[in-house]
Formats: sequence, structure tokens, C-alpha cells
Amino acid sequence: MKKISATFIFLFASLHAIAQDVTLIQPDTTISVQASENNLQPTTKKPNIISRVLNYFKESNKEKKTKKFDISFIGGPHYSTDTKLGFAIVASGLYRTSLTDSLQIPSNISIYTDVSTVGFYKFGLYGTHIFTGDKQRINYSTSFFSFPSYFWGIGYNMGDDNSNKSKMKRWQYKLQANWLFSPVENLFIGPAIAVNFVTARDVERPQLLNGQRRNTVNFGAGFTMLYDTRDNLTAPHRGLRLELSQIVRPKFIGNYYSFSTTDLHTSGYIPIWRGALLAADFQTLLNFGNPSWGMMALLGNSDIMRGYYEGRYRDKHKMETQLEIRQHIWRRNGIVIWAGAGTVFNKFSAIRMKHILPNYGIGYRWEFKKNVNIRLDYGFGKAGQGGFIFNINEAF
Repeated sequence: MKKISATFIFLFASLHAIAQDVTLIQPDTTISVQASENNLQPTTKKPNIISRVLNYFKESNKEKKTKKFDISFIGGPHYSTDTKLGFAIVASGLYRTSLTDSLQIPSNISIYTDVSTVGFYKFGLYGTHIFTGDKQRINYSTSFFSFPSYFWGIGYNMGDDNSNKSKMKRWQYKLQANWLFSPVENLFIGPAIAVNFVTARDVERPQLLNGQRRNTVNFGAGFTMLYDTRDNLTAPHRGLRLELSQIVRPKFIGNYYSFSTTDLHTSGYIPIWRGALLAADFQTLLNFGNPSWGMMALLGNSDIMRGYYEGRYRDKHKMETQLEIRQHIWRRNGIVIWAGAGTVFNKFSAIRMKHILPNYGIGYRWEFKKNVNIRLDYGFGKAGQGGFIFNINEAF
């Protein structure tokens, strides 16, 4: 104890003496002493690339209400039964038209690009722009892709026959948009447009097209009506969505195949226990007139009837439904399980119980941004059909 005290006294006396000496030396020497002291200060180590990436994702899901536009990127390899090994990059952005209204649902935009080893490539952009006060909304979705795909023909029975599986290379561009106005709270109505280009090349069995053109172009216009009480648009926790869209594609505007499309989409969300919610979804797409093979109702995609090969079952009409339980597990991680069913048909009198296809699956969720989830699902279908789905935002 004495040794420690003596040492402390010695250091204190020495420092006091140095301080006294500093006051007597010339100004330029004082600067040198101060510079030496600064050199003794600890330096902050610059983070390496791994630390920067980890910090980027750590901060990505924090809501930034004071930021005009908040966008994040993620990418990496993936595998699916349809496109095999591929590489995808996704960008997700949230923004508000008014920074003073923090309670308003944020607008959203998603951009994605994907390429794979089988020659598949796709680029898409979709989102919703919400005007100040949520008095108007613009919904938009556009994409193009080229895909060496399979084709079974038209109708449930053709799709259910494995021997009809044949190859074709399909190129498609589509655009859908609507501009909605809100006359009363939660209710929206407005004009809608739809544009589609579909091309089939290297068709292995052209007879399965039933004599229809390989190349088709369709222009359509109509209206959309929406009743929406969801708390957000990308990962709803509560609320109700009722949406009806009517698009007509007459010949006088250049359509070789003339038909109209009625699209009804309903979904609801209710909490069921801590960290969990039950989500229910029903969709029906009805084409009246003469739709081409490329514009028919296709069963199976990344949002509903997950795991089925998109377009294996196709016809003029389809109906689909699903129930999903979404459970938060830990921090930014969650899981889902779902069960559903769907069918395709050319007229209501042709609906048969034996034609109703089952669907169920399990998925993992990681919160990429606030209420924006990266999802990895595996869906199961009839007779061993199934596949992986990698996407952004909830399925519905």
C-alpha cells in the first residue's frame, strides 16, 4: 500500500512539475507537446467489409420516419425446382409523401432481378404510391421474363396428364396499373389498365396450343374498386382487403383475342395468440370471351398455390383459397404454415370436387425492413408436386 501511494505521489509530482514547466516554454514548443499528447489518443479502427455488411442489415429494419426515402438491397444465390440454381437481387424501398404525418401508411416500391443456369431471366418492379392523407393511390406492377418452360395444354385434364409435358421457350411482358381515389375512408375506386405481350418459341408440341397464335398482344382498360383497412400493405397484422377489378380487351383497340377479365381478391388478418396471426385469402379470376393460351387463368405462383408449376393447370377461370398462420419466433425471425386449395375450369358447371387441387407448406421469414419480409417457402401439391419460393413481402 505504501509503495502504491508513493508511486502515485511521485507521478502526481512529476506531472505537476511538467505542467509548471510547460507554462514557461515558448509557444511553438507548447504546440509540439499538444501534438504529442494527441498522438497518444486511441484511434478508431475502420470496420472491415464483413462488419459493414452486418451493420447494414442490423440497421435495415429500423423504421426511419424522418427519412424521405429509405431503400435497402439484398441478393444471393437460390434454388427452385423450376428455374434451378440462380442469383437474385432485390431492392425494397419505403417512403412517405408527407414527413409530418407519421401515422399514414408508407408507400412502397420493390425492384427485383433474377437469372438462372437454365437460361431464365426476369426483371420486375411493383409498388404502391400513396398520396398525402391517403386520398389517392397508384398501384403498379410491371415485369418481363424469358423462360425455357413446360406446357401441358389447356384445361384441367390436360394439365393433370403427365404425358402432355412438353417444352417451349416463353417470353412475356406485362404491365398492370390503377389510379384510385377515395370518396370515403378506406374505400377507393378508379381507372385501371393492363398490357400483355406473350411469345412462344421452340414449341415442342404446337398442337397443344389448339390452333392459337404463338404471339399475342393484349391491351385492356377498366376499373378497380378497393375496400382496405389493413395496417400496412407489405406485411399486414390486422384488417381487411376487398378488391374487385374489371378489365375489357375489345377488338377495336387492336386485340386479336377479345375478352374481359373479372378479378376478385379478398383477404383478412386477425391476431390469434402472442406473436401470431391468422391470415385468410380467396381469389378468383374469370375470363369471359376468347382469351389466348397465354392470357388464361394460371394456377400456381409465388403468392398462392405455392409449389405448383405456374401454368401447368390453366383454363378460362380459376378459384383459389388459403389459410396461413404467421408466427414470430425471435427477433427478426418467424415461420409460417399454410393450407389451401384451388382449381381451373372453363365454365361453372364444369367444376368437380375431384378437380380441386390441395396445397400446403411451410416457410421462413426474416424481417429485412420494417414490415418488409424476405420469405423462403416450400409448397406441396398433388402427387408429389412442390417447390421452393424465394420472394419479398408476404404472399398476401
